[in-house]
Order: sequence, then C-alpha cells, then structure tokens
Amino acid sequence: MVPHPHDSVVELPPVKSAESVADGRLLARLARELSDAARTRVPVPLLSERFPDLTLSDAYRIQRINMERRVSAGGRVIGHKIGLTSAAMQEQMGIHEPDSGFVFDSMASPSGFPLRAADFMNPRIETEIAFRIGHDLAATADLEEVRSAVAGVFLAFEILDTCFPGWNMTLVDSIADNAACARVILGNQLPFAPGWDLATEKITANINGEISATGEGRDILGNPLNALTWLTRRLADQGTVLRAGDIVLAGSVHASVPLAPKTDFYATSTRLPAVHLRVL
Repeated sequence: MVPHPHDSVVELPPVKSAESVADGRLLARLARELSDAARTRVPVPLLSERFPDLTLSDAYRIQRINMERRVSAGGRVIGHKIGLTSAAMQEQMGIHEPDSGFVFDSMASPSGFPLRAADFMNPRIETEIAFRIGHDLAATADLEEVRSAVAGVFLAFEILDTCFPGWNMTLVDSIADNAACARVILGNQLPFAPGWDLATEKITANINGEISATGEGRDILGNPLNALTWLTRRLADQGTVLRAGDIVLAGSVHASVPLAPKTDFYATSTRLPAVHLRVL
C-alpha cells in the first residue's frame, strides 16, 4: 500500500524471539512468584540475576501464564501496553528495545479517578497516546492497514510498578512482570481521522499545576502508529492478534516520574482531551 503522507518512515525494532531454555515447571514457579509478589506487595529478587539464561521467549511465557491465571479467576483482557518506545524511557531504564504487556479490565479507570499511592510498591507514571482498535488486525498488517484499523485515539496515564526491589532490571525482568504495567487512566476518546498526523501531537504533563515534562507523538518510535505495527508483529510471535475493541497504550513521550501521595497529575495535548489523575 502507498504510505500515508504524514507517516514517519522509520525502521521498526526487530521482534526478538529466542528459543525457550527453561522447562514449563520453572516458568510456572516464577510466574507464581510474581503473582504472589503483586498480591502481597513483597518484592522478589530479579529473575535475570537468578536465572541468567532466561530468554525473552521465556519471559513472555511467564507473562502469559499469569495472564491466563487472571483470566481463569474472572479477569478480562481489554488490550495491551507497549513500553520502552521512546528514547527518554529507554535511557531511563537502560533497555533499548520495546516490550509489551496485557491490560485487564480491573486495571483501567477513567480520567479523574483517584488512586492511593500506598496500593503500589514502587509506582511511577507516564503520559501516553493510546488507541482503540476498530477491527481485527492480521499479524502481517503494514502501517497503512494499522492506520485504517484505529477507531479512536486518546491520552492516557500508565502507572508502572514492579515486583522487584527497584527499577534496575533487564528486559527479561520487565517482560515477565507484565512490562511493569499496574494501572491505566484513560482520557476521553476522539474518532481517529485519516489525516491526523499524530507525530506532531504536542503533549504537556503537569504535576500540581507545574509543567513536569513535555513530548511529541514522534517521540514514540517516530509515530505512535509505528508502535502499533510493532505490536502486531510481537503478538503474532505468540499466535494472537489485535482485536476489535482492544485498547493499546503506545508508550510514553517522556521519562517516568514517581507517583507520590497528595499529587495531581494532569496532561494536555494539541488536539486530544486532557487526562487527569488524583493521587491520595
């Protein structure tokens, strides 16, 4: 297909899928460790330090085991988050390729919803451009097919948290821990217009009325739609696809900041409705 005139042309990061080196019993045990840590808020040692031979494929299998466990307990997957898509976040984390995790219905709240910082272990917050998918996307979808599948676009906050003692982790640790996705705050959606150049969307994040960070859509792999294209390929590696109704957070436009008590977070952009979070 002919590229859209506003699409930024970038070479997408490869989707790496090394063969698993661990047996299923070990992966199930590590998944249980992370699940228990999230429930009790007692961190566990880094997987990468204890099991240096774990591959990205192993880490995604651990993530999927916990996803299936949550679904079996009544949870519902409503979409995905893509992480580490901006230079700011890659530099902050010392990880230089994207990852992804699942978003569950219990993790999503509307703009203005209050959260308690004490409900998390080591929370941080990011401002993101997010999408609602209008129809299923084939694993081989190109950028123009991805663009045509987007039904809505909106601002969102992602609350990051980790089951490990701190943020000095590897990509394997992040992936296994659902790409550190703990909660999402969703702004009001606008229909996605075909001519919308999201690369030029300017975003400003405020903390208690003071500007804390700025960014643009182009900070997300050159264009947030590129992140969606990367995700279609990553999901294909696990035998699934993006489906109609899914929400997808494309990644932060700025380095994450601590989620502190008694704080108001507020973000605006050029055309998207503002998103607000009050932290108790």
